[in-house]
Amino acid sequence: MTDLNKRLTEGVATPDGEGVVLAGLPHSAAMGMRLISTGEGEAVLMLPYSDMLIGDVATGVLGGGAITALLDTCCGTAVFASKTKGIASTATLDLRIDYMRPATPGRDVYAHAECYRVTRSVAFVRALAWTEGREKPVATASAAFIVERKAEKSA
Repeated sequence: MTDLNKRLTEGVATPDGEGVVLAGLPHSAAMGMRLISTGEGEAVLMLPYSDMLIGDVATGVLGGGAITALLDTCCGTAVFASKTKGIASTATLDLRIDYMRPATPGRDVYAHAECYRVTRSVAFVRALAWTEGREKPVATASAAFIVERKAEKSA
C-alpha cells in the first residue's frame, strides 16, 4: 500500500474486500467512500449506495451532492497520486460537473479521475462517474486544484 493510500485510508480494508474506507477524509468516511486504486496521476473511488444519500425518495436516485462529493474527492486524490513531488495539500479551485443520467437506484457509484497536468500552483483533472459501466456515465467532471507544495529545506 502506498503512503498516499495509507494516509487516506489508515489501511483499513472493507469487510467485503471492495476497496478501503477513506477514513482520513471525514466527509468521505461519513459517506462511506472507498478507495479502489491509485496510479500515476489516477484514482478510482466508489460510493456505496445508501438510503442516507438519496435525493429523490420517490425513485431512490442518489442526490447530486453525493455525486459531486465523489467526483471532487476522486479528482483531489488523483492530484496527490500524480508524479509531482512535494504536494502538501490541495484545494478545489474550479469544478464543473455535467450530469448525464441519474445514478441507478440501489447501485454503487464509481469514479475515475486523471490528473493530466500540474503547473507550479495549479493541477488540472478530468473525471467520470458511473453505475452501469463507464460507457454509460452518470456524470463527468473537469476540475482545477490549487497545489500547495511542501517547504524545501534550506541548506
